[in-house]
Amino acid sequence: MTEFGYFLSCEEFTPAELVEQARLAERAGFTRLAISDHFHPWNDAQGSSPFVWGVIGALSQAVPLPVTTLVTCPTVRLHPAVTAQAAATADVQLAGGLRLGVGTGEALNEHVLGDRWPPYEVRAEMLAEAVAVLRELFTGEVVSHRGAHYTVENARLYTPPKDGRLPVYVSAFGPKAAERAAEYADGLVTMGPDTELIGRYRAAGGRGPVIGGLKVCWSADRERAVKTAHRLWPSELLPGELAQVLPTPRHFEQATELVTEEMVGQSVTCGDDPEEHLDRLRSYVGAGFDEVYVGQIGPEQEGFFDFYRERILPQAA
Repeated sequence: MTEFGYFLSCEEFTPAELVEQARLAERAGFTRLAISDHFHPWNDAQGSSPFVWGVIGALSQAVPLPVTTLVTCPTVRLHPAVTAQAAATADVQLAGGLRLGVGTGEALNEHVLGDRWPPYEVRAEMLAEAVAVLRELFTGEVVSHRGAHYTVENARLYTPPKDGRLPVYVSAFGPKAAERAAEYADGLVTMGPDTELIGRYRAAGGRGPVIGGLKVCWSADRERAVKTAHRLWPSELLPGELAQVLPTPRHFEQATELVTEEMVGQSVTCGDDPEEHLDRLRSYVGAGFDEVYVGQIGPEQEGFFDFYRERILPQAA
């Protein structure tokens, strides 16, 4: 049975707002939380980007819901050993409720220390090695590692994950990436309801849950919702690898000048028609997703949570 969670967008909201949204999500009937992990927002209009591990610590004291990062990049900006310590501490704070979603990342966030931004094939190798390092450290044993991309010397997590291990879900948006993820992931992260991609993951031996998310913009005024979604999240409609290679919010703003309100209105669920929201969620259920995370775009948060509590979640499964 598919579980529905709420997606907390660090790019758009302050830490205090994210914690309040988590409380509202629990009251509305969402059973899980996901949270983005960025250094920069996608554009200046979003206007926020707190350090995810600090926010997760606050969430652990506010609500009892499990939290999944969607997704963390443990390869460039943060060394996998540092990521392992952060994730293990968060898991302890969440009483074993952290799920670490990881991916190859975006230049937008990972270039900030001046490191070279490698091509995808190299980034995929780095991610696989980073996950191996993470898993070694999660045991709480002393770890020394000398690999193609990372060195760890005499490192031990004295605050390991609650159960001595922590599920690592791997993000994939194409069939080859899904097959590669199947080799070592505890679950698959992919955003759209792509049955072929999920099938490739399973056929390659991929185990664990399939999880993903979507953004909607609830409002009693659909036209206003479309304008809000267009102002804040036109980057959702960028094609190909642009989201992985553009280095600054300004570059995203330039690229999304080609995204129109009409395009957003056709692609993003906007307004307050229950059937549109339900149809979108059911497309994920039908594709075989185990967990689906919904994020509300813009300021009308309380209206969104009331709407989902009364009109959507009771019928979505």
